[in-house]
Amino acid sequence: MDSSFERFKATWGLRLFGWLKIPLLASVRPTVVELSETRCVVRLPLRRWSRNHLGSMYFGALAIGADCAGGLLAMAAIRRAGGGVGLVFKAFRADFLKRPEADVYFICNAGAAIQDQVARTLASGERITEPMAIQAAVLAPDGTYEPVAEFVLELSLKRKAT
Repeated sequence: MDSSFERFKATWGLRLFGWLKIPLLASVRPTVVELSETRCVVRLPLRRWSRNHLGSMYFGALAIGADCAGGLLAMAAIRRAGGGVGLVFKAFRADFLKRPEADVYFICNAGAAIQDQVARTLASGERITEPMAIQAAVLAPDGTYEPVAEFVLELSLKRKAT
């Protein structure tokens, strides 16, 4: 995804999906920062709906961000393969490294592995479950990402019955 228009379309597609299917997702207002075949970056703003009583991002909002980054990358891979695959997250593990006191960026670089998983799912017809790593980070003053949490989500794919 190169252009700001493509990011705009992806952001509004994600928010529309939230409004129609998962209202809690829409409530945290995710923004797609980057989406390519291999990488997805989603930003969740730190605001009233995503903040806890200590002023940092609530762990439930962090879980939503990880879900968005991994799920969006998987849905894009399924769409490119022609569809016909259902996805669900089977397991979720999180390691919280420090309090996120700013907007959080969720980074998933598992695109190549997801594409392979989609292809194997379509070929075999069997359910295939694989882990995917997602990092949550805040922007440091020098413009680099400073990790605040690490997630491992087990992506489970199965070919839909025709």
